[in-house]
Amino acid sequence: MKLPGPDHPITITPNPKRLRVTFNGQVVAETSRALTLQEASYPAVQYIPREDADAALLKRTERSTHCPYKGDASYYSIEAGGRRAENAIWSYEAPFPAMAEIAGHLAFYPDRVDRIEEV
Repeated sequence: MKLPGPDHPITITPNPKRLRVTFNGQVVAETSRALTLQEASYPAVQYIPREDADAALLKRTERSTHCPYKGDASYYSIEAGGRRAENAIWSYEAPFPAMAEIAGHLAFYPDRVDRIEEV
């Protein structure tokens, strides 16, 4: 486990805007409670509370990855209207203590959904 610091900063801040994620014409998630995670020089990622997503469209997969700063990530595919976006979502269900705020949240790959937009 590594801790964020000056050489690898990570910040988590509430996003004041309402976000909507769509796939194949269906709303997969919509929230006004997203968290914006900014990690080093990577693009910012929106983490959406799991309860603000349509669980019926999500299918857990076998994929998992490890981040030395955040912990182990689980993955989900989206199935909507006969289309599937494989491993389109990741979630740190038990993140390391420094990243505890993102527990219970989902992050979406922008290139695997139709849109992640502010509404």
